[in-house]
Amino acid sequence: MTIREIYNSRVEDSSQTVQALDNNTTSKRMSDILTESIFPGSIAGQGTRIPGMINENKMFYENGILKTKPSMTTKQHTNGHRRSLSGTPHGRSIKRKMDMDFQHNRKWGSKFYESFEDPPLWTSIMTYISFLILILVGHVREFLKKMGIGRVKNISEPYIPGFVPLYQTWESFYHWYIFRRGKDTLYRTICSVPGAEMDVMDRVTDDHYWTFRYTGTSTRTINFGSYNYLGFSQNSGPCAEAVELTVNDLGNSICASRQELGYLQIHKELDELVADYLGVEAAITVPMGFATNSMNMPALVGKGCLILSDELNHASLILGCRLSGAQIRTFKHNCMEDLEKKLREAIIDQQPRTHRKWDKILIVVEGIYSMEGTIVKLPDVVRLKRKYKAFVYLDEAHSIGAIGSHGKGVVDYFGMDPKDIDIMMGTFTKSFGAVGGYIGGSKRLINHLRLNSHSSIYSSTMAPSIVQQVISSMKIILGRDNTRDGIKRINQLKWNTRYFRRRLQEMGFIVYGNKDSPVIPMVTFNPAKVVYFSRYCLEQGIGVTVAAFPAVPLEKSRIRFCLSASHTKEMLDKVLEMTDVLGNKLSLKLSRKEPANYDDSDNESDQVMNY
Repeated sequence: MTIREIYNSRVEDSSQTVQALDNNTTSKRMSDILTESIFPGSIAGQGTRIPGMINENKMFYENGILKTKPSMTTKQHTNGHRRSLSGTPHGRSIKRKMDMDFQHNRKWGSKFYESFEDPPLWTSIMTYISFLILILVGHVREFLKKMGIGRVKNISEPYIPGFVPLYQTWESFYHWYIFRRGKDTLYRTICSVPGAEMDVMDRVTDDHYWTFRYTGTSTRTINFGSYNYLGFSQNSGPCAEAVELTVNDLGNSICASRQELGYLQIHKELDELVADYLGVEAAITVPMGFATNSMNMPALVGKGCLILSDELNHASLILGCRLSGAQIRTFKHNCMEDLEKKLREAIIDQQPRTHRKWDKILIVVEGIYSMEGTIVKLPDVVRLKRKYKAFVYLDEAHSIGAIGSHGKGVVDYFGMDPKDIDIMMGTFTKSFGAVGGYIGGSKRLINHLRLNSHSSIYSSTMAPSIVQQVISSMKIILGRDNTRDGIKRINQLKWNTRYFRRRLQEMGFIVYGNKDSPVIPMVTFNPAKVVYFSRYCLEQGIGVTVAAFPAVPLEKSRIRFCLSASHTKEMLDKVLEMTDVLGNKLSLKLSRKEPANYDDSDNESDQVMNY
């Protein structure tokens, strides 16, 4: 009988259980496991675990689960602290803390709003038919190409016996005959500062989007495609002036790694400022946001460790997990029930083949998921982390600076203690108008990364001008420039986000994500409608980003509106008016839900502040 069978079995009385445990066929290792708690520091006797100390406690059966009634003198561990199960003052203080956590969860849960909606059945059917037609036409063109009919504009990989093809056949086919038809909506080149408005270079095609040529002209558009959340991407103002002085003083590049004379005083100032901004003991900065995940995760976990990753995590997190050599398991997006199930199974089953305990269990999540516009349920993640003695890796690439009453990310958004998060990661490429990333945490963690991380050893440090841009923008957010410009930008972004999302829902569009996410995905489903929407927007002077398969599920193509604090109400109304027209023309108003009624009582300012 395996541990799983014993764990899932329903025992009608305690005598049968004791008899099963005393059976000669039960191995010594199994009996040892059954007489201990499932995880070190956990409370034995919970409904989902096998109770511990069966020889000292009275056993009873409740709701199909075997439980134990601890004696008045029994003490067990909770979250690493000894907990008295009797009515001692220490036990009551633990109970008060649990009650406070419960009240906090109820508070954030009442204000946590996210919207998702499935399309009508006929819309999904027509979307699949559209893809089938494109695939059929592609196969016909491939057949004609083999027959020597028609002009061949793509380069096929030659078949060489004994060599594995470099490219997969389906990927090439999809790129040639499906993706190519909407390629003009991507790879657009801009020739100005990507602020609230930008100049997009005009280009035309003479061969049905196989190739493009630039005309030498440009189109002025409202920028709804950049992650310029707080409007710091600009070439004027205090940040730009400080950057200019830094270039004159320190030059453009360091040309050395952090460990080889590439660490200047300005880098030390940035590390200390980031740690202060996050509320952690120490921080380390990396010159590339993607490498912050992919190059640092292998230094944190390895063989014998388990990573539980959200199924919609970014590619940089996926690559970092794979490079680490740890076991990887995914859980459903933002589903705490599935996460707890995977945690429980991992602790019970332990490592494959060896059945040893996991060295570490790392939960990897993002603050804001840019494709879905959702916000992680961080209080629940931390609760599960404490319960099962795991670690949390939080990627705040899109959330840092963009949400929270003080612009400090999802931790600030939920009013939590930064020390509850073991590893805090973020980037400077969105809210701060720069490049690079950071990792914050304990001094022991950061010292370990400084000595062992590939990003610290092999890559050049951040350019002084970029460092100064981050320092200047971060001080403005903190209010250390003796102005209220930072808090105004935060409140403006929040107002813009809620106003734009609410108006889209009132018009009848299907909008995904959280009410406070500055990335607002509007689902169009049909790929042809996505392409037409983007082309029409560009003609009307509006720049938006689109996402279709394989970036998103096949039947859920979408438009992504990226809001910024630099957008004025007039800009938002212009885009909404255009979207309303296209919604009627393309039959995109498919929502059957009532428009959301957001609670704006937590806004610090209800006024629109235009810059």
